[in-house]
Amino acid sequence: MSLLLDVRGLDAFYGSSHVLHGISLSVNAGEAVLLLGRNGAGKTTLMRALMGLVSARSHAMTFRGVEIAGRPSYEIARLGMGLVPEDRRMFARLTVAENLELGRKPGANGRMDWNLDRVFAIFPALPDLRGRKAGNLSGGQQQMVAIARTLLGNPDLLLLDEPAEGLAPVIVEEMAAQLGLLRQEGLSMIVSEQNLSFARSLADRAYVLESGAIRHSGTLAELDAHPERWTQYIAF
Repeated sequence: MSLLLDVRGLDAFYGSSHVLHGISLSVNAGEAVLLLGRNGAGKTTLMRALMGLVSARSHAMTFRGVEIAGRPSYEIARLGMGLVPEDRRMFARLTVAENLELGRKPGANGRMDWNLDRVFAIFPALPDLRGRKAGNLSGGQQQMVAIARTLLGNPDLLLLDEPAEGLAPVIVEEMAAQLGLLRQEGLSMIVSEQNLSFARSLADRAYVLESGAIRHSGTLAELDAHPERWTQYIAF
């Protein structure tokens, strides 16, 4: 596998508050990686730092071989990184179709791998929702729209921040199946989660965060071999 994202010694700040401490992680092309940890562990801040949305510094932070530390978020997006934020950021008064259209753009090198037909194949409930206002959708429906909108930007790396947050168990199962299809498509992903049963189906490798630092990295099998780590760092 070729290296897609390489982060070394990342620190992030909200004003004078030091939130992330020396984060190092990597993602290979075609790989899905989990960020696990309780609320407040630093997962969302890490996602935002990767996208250039919070003040950060690092020894090195390269994406597709390009140094991205200090770059504005729109440049990072143009390089092929796409974020689905935890709060989904729907344009509530616009229809689903209009929200999706706002996300459409070529990927790096002008690629247009994702179109409406392809996202509708992943999310078959979306075609019937095209004329509805986004503000009238359920949480699960909004999450589908948010992911589809980001896919239409043709990312090489998809950042998903707490995609199962606030969803009913049956919707979480559907979301896991849909994200599994993205994994089969070979799309690289970083998925931030604290729902372990949901996260297990998405990737084999994980970084565990606590108090803004990585406390463990490795396979889920390695974590299973040390169940005290689940109790210490991850909510059930």
